[in-house]
Amino acid sequence: MPSQVQRQEAHITYIAGRTERSKGREREREREMAVADKPHAVMIAFPAQSHIKGLLKLAKILHRRGFYITFVNTEFNQRRFVKAQTPDSLVGLPDFQFKTIPDDLPPSDRDATQDVTALCGSVRRNMLPHFRNLLGRLNDAAPSANPPVTCILSDGSMPFTITAAKELGIPVAVYWTFSACGFVGFHQYRSLLDRGLTPLKDAGFLENEYLETKVDWIPGMRDKDVRLKDLPTFFQTTDPNDEIFNLAMEAAERAVEASAFGLHTFDALEPDVLEALSSIFPNMYSIGPLQLLLNRTSNGEDKLESLGYNLWKEEPECLQWLNSKEPGSVVYVNFGSVTVMSQQHLVEFAWGLANSKRYFLWIIRPDLVIGEAAVLQPEFAEETKERGLIASWCPQEEVLNHTAVGGFLTHSGWNSTIESLSAGVPMICWPFFGDQPTNCKFTCTTWGVGLRIASDVKRDEVEGLVRELMEGDEGKKMKKKAVQWKELAEKAASPGGSSTFNLDKFVQVLLK
Repeated sequence: MPSQVQRQEAHITYIAGRTERSKGREREREREMAVADKPHAVMIAFPAQSHIKGLLKLAKILHRRGFYITFVNTEFNQRRFVKAQTPDSLVGLPDFQFKTIPDDLPPSDRDATQDVTALCGSVRRNMLPHFRNLLGRLNDAAPSANPPVTCILSDGSMPFTITAAKELGIPVAVYWTFSACGFVGFHQYRSLLDRGLTPLKDAGFLENEYLETKVDWIPGMRDKDVRLKDLPTFFQTTDPNDEIFNLAMEAAERAVEASAFGLHTFDALEPDVLEALSSIFPNMYSIGPLQLLLNRTSNGEDKLESLGYNLWKEEPECLQWLNSKEPGSVVYVNFGSVTVMSQQHLVEFAWGLANSKRYFLWIIRPDLVIGEAAVLQPEFAEETKERGLIASWCPQEEVLNHTAVGGFLTHSGWNSTIESLSAGVPMICWPFFGDQPTNCKFTCTTWGVGLRIASDVKRDEVEGLVRELMEGDEGKKMKKKAVQWKELAEKAASPGGSSTFNLDKFVQVLLK
């Protein structure tokens, strides 16, 4: 039998355990009470890399302002997202959770962006019921698991969220991860339709002077010499039921129904376009660059600091390689998460970079080449082994802000463009589709920080533009202008700046 001393020790252990369990329950109750009082924003991005990145940054900003966040990914993208993160980045987030909904699409390559047309069709027809059900489950679980849903903050390309919010009687904000000029292009789709400029009678129209047609009626752009070729490309279709075109048109038109409408830009960058938009959308706010706004609220203690944005695993060796290079000596090359090209174009870019004799860091995704693996010739590897580094993905903003980077060869996606402007880095632009031609147009003309490459790229042109960007007189002018845009971006995101002011107003709408 246990001795009296043993029984006393056992009793003390029991009491201590019961006390600790009681304290644990008390801490849990305190946590639940603290969380229960928070406004609860449900956020959802269009299921693609650049959109997720933008909305996640905004989610972090709102979280630091006291919101409980439920961030919604599709099941497909959440699997990719978890795989790409560090093991501890999704741990210990009591007031920031991830939830998923199905996309109802067939299985596809696990390490590549899904077919954009199929995604747009799913957004238009499949996602509202799944999203509605998720909102119901969140509210049914409140307050023990999470606070009741108080507002929705959605990617502008997911207009079904406006319907869901109206059903619940709660505020809904839409945030477009685009420039103002890019959004205006989408908002013109109805006008193009009404004027008979889309759909095309046949694809042959794209080979004549059709794309050179002047578009001189767009508010805020009348003096920009805008042509059809400068507008987002999705109107270039012969199908009146084209999924991407119709989703873009519907989403742009429904922005006016939202309680608040945000754009990832800043006032000084696009004053004319923003002024024109404000007369159509009185609830519009320019809120950007997001990373600069996020930097302003960083305290070094936020558990979300380590949470990344990418659906591909980053290769930090890129930064180590850049550390060994002289300031402004490296061309950074990245065509984003969706752009694809032919094997021949890959070869032309490769030899253009090689012949320029400049250092380069080139991001080549596994799915960059259409229908096959991206393969570079052994001769290219031998020629550039002392000057080039190729990786599959990288922390882009850290790369652009590295002192070694002097220029950016880009597809002109908006995330890449505004990140380059924020870093003071001039660009060479090779737009692929969507809003990229619009961004390229403004980058190269209005903002004066870009050079454009022809669609049918040739190595001699690449070589010449890289040399001009890195050492030519035009490149020096562009660098100076890029630094000025960096300063204006920082001013917009600073206390009292236009984007900080607009963010405050945007948040107040969500708290109503």
